[in-house]
Amino acid sequence: MRRERDATDRPRLNDERGASQERRSGERGPRGDSAPRRSEGERSFAKPVKSGYDDRTDRPARAPRGDRGERSERAPVRRESGDRPTRTDSRAAPRTAHTDRGERPARSFDKAPAAERRFSDDRPTRTGKPKPRGAAPAERRANTDAAPRTPRRDIEDAPGTLRLSKLMSELGLCSRREADEWIEKGWVLVDGERIDTLGTKVRPDQRIEIDPAAEAAQASQVTVLIHKTVGYVSGQAEDGYQPAITLVTPENRWEGDRSEIRFSVAHLRQLAPAGRLDIDSTGLLVLTQDGRIAKQLIGGHSEIDKEYLVRVAYGEHTVDVENHFPPESLALLRHGLSLDDVPLKPADVSWQNGEQLRFVLREGKKRQIRRMCELVGLEVLGLKRVRMGRVMLGALPPGQWRYLAPDESF
Repeated sequence: MRRERDATDRPRLNDERGASQERRSGERGPRGDSAPRRSEGERSFAKPVKSGYDDRTDRPARAPRGDRGERSERAPVRRESGDRPTRTDSRAAPRTAHTDRGERPARSFDKAPAAERRFSDDRPTRTGKPKPRGAAPAERRANTDAAPRTPRRDIEDAPGTLRLSKLMSELGLCSRREADEWIEKGWVLVDGERIDTLGTKVRPDQRIEIDPAAEAAQASQVTVLIHKTVGYVSGQAEDGYQPAITLVTPENRWEGDRSEIRFSVAHLRQLAPAGRLDIDSTGLLVLTQDGRIAKQLIGGHSEIDKEYLVRVAYGEHTVDVENHFPPESLALLRHGLSLDDVPLKPADVSWQNGEQLRFVLREGKKRQIRRMCELVGLEVLGLKRVRMGRVMLGALPPGQWRYLAPDESF
């Protein structure tokens, strides 16, 4: 039926060419004019044909506003074959006449079949289809589970293990700070395996080896002995007072230093006090780069004793204090006092002369000697540290320093 209707409705080229030409000449201007031409008594709303669309035909002019009827009664305008040049593109599909603007048929392009295939149910399976998202993690988990656990992980999870740096410090190999530095540089081996991860745990019975590079770095560390004077603080500068490390200069080095170590600015780096002295105290102050020495002197389990000479006054007595000070109070200084509700360890306390006490302590709490003396009614007039372990202050002049000799130890 459609074929017969198309044959019937198809316009005759020879019979209607003249009518078509007449209608065009009455309604539109020459093809070269871009603006539509108005006729008398009518207003044309036809839009100019855009040059970029070769497949769009001219629309008929609209009727005057007063003569318009219902949209459904508008008569369709037949397009003649002479209205536009014949398309040579074999891809173009024939147009069919339509009576309603809302029923305008869709254009046909060469991609239409592909569009139908795209939404059809029998679409062929893509060969490069990606794997599901969950497949890759499952594969990784499978590979991880298949790989055997390393012995190191088993050791870290086992009970009774401790951090490698802590074990090295307890064994006296170095300080915990140095151990962390060596581990980061890969200078530590455990049972022949090189460790370079901080926080690694080991068993106490495992064999620990140190790389020669670490031993060389440790051998280059120095320890400085200073005869601190009043007005210097042991550590960082505070309250406008200079730190004692400012005394360590080539000019202040003691002429009697027999260490034969050549001074270098690098010796001042990471030089920290091991056993502080109050700003009003004088005597032997130790600054060291060696973590082993620091742990030995001020570690929690340190057994190194320190000797002090303390000049005191008892009430109004500043001379011959020994004869006025009660013996039972002297016994309390030796043992029986507490600081911050913590009992103090026994101390050796004796009279050095009538105005001076000798203290030998095996612990070092903040301002310990001054606070002990206050508890028994003594006033400290001067305090001087003269020995730490086996190292004596000796003849080192006030304000000067020297290196710890290779044959010296605390």
